[in-house]
Amino acid sequence: MNAEANPQLALRPMLPGEGPLLAEIFRASIMELTGDEYETEQREAWAAAAGDEAAFAERLAGHTTIVATMSRSPVGFASLEADDRIGFLYVHPAAVERGVGTLLADALEKIAGGRGANDLSVDASDSAYDFFSKRGYAAQQRNSVACGDEWLSNTTMKKTLKGPETVQ
Repeated sequence: MNAEANPQLALRPMLPGEGPLLAEIFRASIMELTGDEYETEQREAWAAAAGDEAAFAERLAGHTTIVATMSRSPVGFASLEADDRIGFLYVHPAAVERGVGTLLADALEKIAGGRGANDLSVDASDSAYDFFSKRGYAAQQRNSVACGDEWLSNTTMKKTLKGPETVQ
């Protein structure tokens, strides 16, 4: 079996200079994967958050950001804004249904747990709601978020990573 038929998935930290590529993954994911849940104007406003690629890269660099690669090419990324909050988890449309999102989510959960977080939260878009729900995240509240001149909806979800420690 050749590498293209069965590409190798791997994770690594975000590298300097990768901001434009990750911004493109972010925009493509929004524009191509959220069509049923959001209007075109909403998707365009959301994707515009990566319009200033230098600022976008700086934001990602301020988080713990990991990149998923397939045959060594970046196909997704995810970040922890804090030790207990997912800031980003985006997969390029060409890599959907290939385990990239699961690989990224698993890694963030392990990192957060390793840093002592008992819970992990995320503001899940309507298109990501089922993905997080299937991973054990429970809806906490529904939100409306201003994005440019548009309003978008998402749901704050939380997953318990480990139970309270017992005292002996």
